[in-house]
Amino acid sequence: MIAEFSVIPVGAGVSTSTYVAKVIKLVDESGLPYKLNPMGTVVEGEWAQVMDLIERCHNLIYADVERVLTSITIDDRRGKTDRINQKVASVEKIIGHPVIK
Repeated sequence: MIAEFSVIPVGAGVSTSTYVAKVIKLVDESGLPYKLNPMGTVVEGEWAQVMDLIERCHNLIYADVERVLTSITIDDRRGKTDRINQKVASVEKIIGHPVIK
């Protein structure tokens, strides 16, 4: 499965990059494939691995603030791997050029 998630500390000010960095460090240490994007992080793995990681990311930020909003979008498809890259490659093949410049 792949899941895009974001963990937003409420009341922590305008800039959240310090919190994002803490989350990404934890994601990186998990060993799961991931991609950071401007609005969240996409991670790929088995259901239990991904959900455990997202829960740990949520709790990491919740330890520092009184309120956290965590959003998760899940795409669960049997028999497919490397979907983080393959989904983008499929679109790029159709349009004939890279989508990220």
